[in-house]
This record gives sequence, C-alpha cells and structure tokens, in this order.
Amino acid sequence: MKQFFNRLVREEEGQGMAEYGLILALIAVVVIGALTLLGGQLEAVFDRITGGISAVTQ
Repeated sequence: MKQFFNRLVREEEGQGMAEYGLILALIAVVVIGALTLLGGQLEAVFDRITGGISAVTQ
C-alpha cells in the first residue's frame, strides 16, 4: 500500500491535463467577460448586417 501512494506522488502524467483544463477555464472566463462588456455593440453590428442582408434579398 505504501508503494502505491509513493507511486501516486511521483507520477505526473495527469498534471498536464489539469493545466490545460485550468487554461481553458481561464479563457472561457475572459471570453464571457468580453462578450458581456461588448454585448450591446455586437448586437448592433449583427442587426446592421441582418438589415443589409434583408435589403439585398428582397
């Protein structure tokens, strides 16, 4: 049993996946924050694009 716990402490194979998960979570938080701050401006841009496409197709 002691060997099992010693091996768990020494092995670092899962460490890389945990780091990637933390980086991905940080990126998600930044993207959500940016979309929250710029949401109104993005909505106006997409409304303008939609209006332009509607005018061309009619």
